[in-house]
Parts: sequence; C-alpha cells; structure tokens
Amino acid sequence: AATAPGKKITARLKRTLPVRGPQAPTLSELMRWYCLNTNTHGCRRIVVSRGRLRRLLWILLTLSAVGLILWQCAELLMNYYSASVSVTVQFQKLPFPAVTICNINPYKYSAMTEYLSELDKETKKALETFYGFSEGKSKVRRSVDEWNSTGSDFFQQIPLLKVEDFSRTATDLHSGQKRKIEGSVFHKDSSIVNSGDSNDIIGFQLCDANNSSECALYTFSSGVNAIQEWYKLHYMNIMAQIPLETKEKLSYSADDLLLTCFFDGLSCDKRHFTRFHHPLHGNCYTFNSGENGTILSTSTGGSEYGLQVVLYIDEADYNPFLVTSTGAKIIVHDQNEYPFIEDIGTEIETAAATSIGMHFTRSRKLSKPYSDCTETGADIPVENLYNKSYSLQICLHSCFQKAMVDSCGCAQYAQPLPAGAEYCNYKKNPNWMYCYYRLHEKFVKEQLGCQQICKDACSFKEWALTTSIAQWPSTVSEDWMLRVLSWDKGQKLNKKLNKTDLANLMVFYKDLNERFISENPANTLVILLSNFGGQLGLWMSCSVVCVIEIVEVFFIDSLSIVMRRQWQKAKKWWNDRKRAGPGKPPQAGDVERQGHDNPVCIDEDLPTFNTALRLPLPQDSPLPRTPPPNYSTLRLETAFTEQLPDTLELGRH
Repeated sequence: AATAPGKKITARLKRTLPVRGPQAPTLSELMRWYCLNTNTHGCRRIVVSRGRLRRLLWILLTLSAVGLILWQCAELLMNYYSASVSVTVQFQKLPFPAVTICNINPYKYSAMTEYLSELDKETKKALETFYGFSEGKSKVRRSVDEWNSTGSDFFQQIPLLKVEDFSRTATDLHSGQKRKIEGSVFHKDSSIVNSGDSNDIIGFQLCDANNSSECALYTFSSGVNAIQEWYKLHYMNIMAQIPLETKEKLSYSADDLLLTCFFDGLSCDKRHFTRFHHPLHGNCYTFNSGENGTILSTSTGGSEYGLQVVLYIDEADYNPFLVTSTGAKIIVHDQNEYPFIEDIGTEIETAAATSIGMHFTRSRKLSKPYSDCTETGADIPVENLYNKSYSLQICLHSCFQKAMVDSCGCAQYAQPLPAGAEYCNYKKNPNWMYCYYRLHEKFVKEQLGCQQICKDACSFKEWALTTSIAQWPSTVSEDWMLRVLSWDKGQKLNKKLNKTDLANLMVFYKDLNERFISENPANTLVILLSNFGGQLGLWMSCSVVCVIEIVEVFFIDSLSIVMRRQWQKAKKWWNDRKRAGPGKPPQAGDVERQGHDNPVCIDEDLPTFNTALRLPLPQDSPLPRTPPPNYSTLRLETAFTEQLPDTLELGRH
C-alpha cells in the first residue's frame, strides 16, 4: 500500500507531539490552552503579553473584572427577591363591612349581685381602709374578725397590700397584719420607680401554690389601677365558673341595646344583627355578619347611606369597679375576621353623635421568597381557636392560650377554650394566677416563641376610620327626642330617658374608592438573565457560550485531568507491587519494560530524545553508541506509482 508510510508518519507525529486542548495531560497546559483560545480577552492577554509588568497589569485587570462581575451579579440576585409596591384605585359598588357593637359594661350589675357580692364587699373594704371611702353612715367599718367570717378563701389567699416602705414590708388588707415581701417586685404602671411617698404604693402578691417561697409582688403607683387589676383577677375567676347560657342571660339583649336602626336609607331591626358573646364584653351584636349568606353593599357614599343606630347604654346599671367609662365599643371588620374588641375597638361616647367615615383598602403581599408571610396559616404550627380566617392576632392569642393550658393546666378566661380544656378557677386550679402572670411576662418579653412562630397574613382587608363627634341631642330638641325614644323603648312616658344613657352612631363610606395595594416582583427571570449577560459583556466581553466554556474547562476538564493522574499513579503502584512480589522469578521481558515503566515517561507515550537519555541502562550491557546511518533512507522514492507520459518523453531527450 502506497499510503502506508504516510500513515506511519502521522501516527508517530500524534504520539510524539505534545497534546493540547481539553485532553492536555496537566492543568498548567490546560490553562495555557484555554487562555490562548478563549473569547475572554483578558485571559489571552495574560499569556501573550511580553514583560512581567505588562503581564502583572493584565492579571490585576482581569481579577478586578471578575470581582466586579461577582459583586454586580450578587446585587442583581438580591434585587431579584425584592418587590415593588403598586397602588390601584377603583370606583365601584363596595360591600359593607361587618360592624360589631358592644356595651362597655358586659353584664347588668343588678343581675350580677349574687355572684359579685363578696368581691364588691372586699373592694369597698379596700377603699375604706386605704382612702377612708364610705358610702354612708349606715356602712360602718367592721372589725377584722367580723370581716373574716364573711370573706371567701380566695380573698384571703390574694389580698390587697399596702407597701409601707422599701424594706419589703406590707400591710395585709384582709387581716390588717404586716407581712414580709418575698420574691420579685414588678411595678406595673411604668418602669420608673415612684418618686412620691412610698405609702401610696398598692399592689398584691401572687405565690406558687406548690412552693410558697416562689412569689411575685405586683405594685401600682395609682390606687385606681391597683384596685381595678385586683378586681379583674377575681372577677375572671368568678365568671369562669358560670355557664355560658347563664352569662348570655345576664348580659344585654338586642332589644336592650338597640333603639333605632337605619341602613342605606332604609329601616332595619334586630334581625339584621347577629349575637356574639365575648368573654370580657358580654353580648355583642354584629351588623351584616354574613351568616345567612348575604352581605349587604352600598353604591353611594356619605352618612345618609351608611349604618345609623341609636344605642341604649343604661349607665345606672354599670359595674362601678369593673369599668370606669360609659358608652359602647365598636369594631369594623371583614365578615371572616374575628372582632378583637378589647384590642382595637373604638369607643363611642354617650350624649353625642359619633360619625365614622371609612376608606376601604385591600392589600396583597408576596409570599416566600419575597416576604415571610403566610397565605392561609396552614403552615403555622399553632391551632386556630377562633374558627375564623387566619390573622396575626389570632395566632398570637391561640399560641398564648395553648402555652397557658400546657403550663398551668387550664385556659385563660378571655380567650376561646382549646379542645379538652377548661377555664381556670381557684377551686380546681389554685395556682393559676401566679402561673398566668409569669407566663404573660414571658409572652411580653417574647420568650414563649409565639412572636417567632406567628407570621403576618399575605392578604388582608382594612378599613381606615375617621371619627368626628358632635353634641347630641341638641338643647332645643332634647326634650321631645328623649320623650319619643322613651315611648319607642316601651316606657310609655312613665320615665323619660336620660341623654347620658344614649349614644348615636353613624358608620359610612366617605367615598367608594377601593384602594388595592399589591406587591409585584421587581425583576423577572428574563430580566435577571439579561442583567447577568450585560455584566458579563461589560467587564469580560463574555457570553453564555463563554460561561459554558468556563464550566467545561475549569470543572469538567480539570477534574478529568486530576482523576486521570490519580488513575495512573494507582496503576503504576499496582504494577510495581505485582513486579516486586515475593518469590516471583525474574522474567525476560523485565529489562525491556523497565524503561516503559520509568517515572520519567508519563501517559505511556514514546520517550523523546531527552527523556531517552535519562532512562536507566540494563545491567551488564555495553554503553550505547550512535548507530550507523541507514543509507537506504537516502534513496529517493517517487510518490507516484506511475510516471506521466510527458515526463517520459522529457527523460528520453
């Protein structure tokens, strides 16, 4: 075959020429090949530049460009998880919110006499002892023994104390004896120590029923606050033992609370209200609750087209120790939300017309990875005790109630009952007050973990309220208006109502502009990739193909070289171990294989002239000499098998 010598030469060249590109045997050769062939100009200039200074400058410039790219790409990636806020305003017919109304006084005082008589006597005793308060000459001060005979056990356990000085001594109201104060002292009004006379400090001490040395003294610089707080503690203990059906009867009915009602210019009555019993506010009534499947709406703004009600407050039947203000509380909320009257309720004055204008706003936040909000609360490990849509307040109250049941063995009265639990009272849970105060202290200091577990809702509705108050009824219309309302109330003019027993309330939309606030991603994936490409092109003159090339060379090819070198070392080690095995006779081919297995030769390539000189010589062999030339190679052989005819003729001539 004529082409056989050419193939031999080609094969020999492939074996002897250095290997370049991704198949390079070493990392340095691979990096050099990459710098000479890549599209990123900085890397090429590092290799081809002449002079150390110029090469050093190109190295610094290239590294600076890489650093800028990484910094800019990190900024772009962080900006990708940010959101922009957009506000949309629409004018349309709006659904009217639910409006929950409660009397500030939860239960009729006249109906609660049999339950609160002992507590009221103890409270009057405190006022008489501390401040010399007396209801009349018939109410004479009784002796200690006479008082102890009528007092209850839990009043003896947690009496009011009058702190005389800062030497941790106090006077027990119930027994009149001085006692030593043990445990911590908490000043409930403020963190500033009262700078006045220490004799004005009043409080009460709570102790662990299982460990009498574990106590805490809660003091108040105001006697009003101290007596009210002490009264509420015992009040909740009493109310926790009364069945719900009984408490609903002791509170106000819809006929008691509502005198007149108008909505959207039309008359309404108690059938448009839904009763809702609140532990701290008694019977409350929700207008437009949506329980019957119908939600009222309004197509016109203004006070004439909202809700207008006149409320009967009945100030004469108020509990004088439980509440110190007169009026009603209302809250505007969505039909699926729980009305937290005690937290965000708005108070309505008596003898006044209160106008509440509303602006409706819907808000929508992006969930992860843009913010740490929750869509439905299903991912929050806290049971919803309120059977309403999720909110941050529901989560916090439910979390505290669960901690209360786990730590104290009973539930706090102001919140719904978990399954299988019961409200705290002295008879079954003598330690609940101390446990409750300790737990509440941890909750306020964010040590229970509720604030860390609970998250904001991603979507919510909000009604911004603007309140204005006017005197009502006016002086000129007071007489006839009160007489008419008395007739409507059923008094038949036997008793004229007092204007301090009445409150006029108007709730309406100021306008029908619905504001929708939403979060949108500041960058999409397409914009992010475009920004990446712009940074790569600006600083390194690089494209996506260049990035793929970098990944291939610096990760795939480099790893392949390292693995190949490790494989060669392992293979050599194994061959050496087999050759040096014990009791193995030398073989004839060992001398010939000695140079092939020499560490000087790598990758099993044929040795070059320089490496051949460094190969070890076989034992008992003469020194190598330069072989004589092969003169047959000097003969010229034609590259063509046949000579052309025109060349033959020239040869003859």
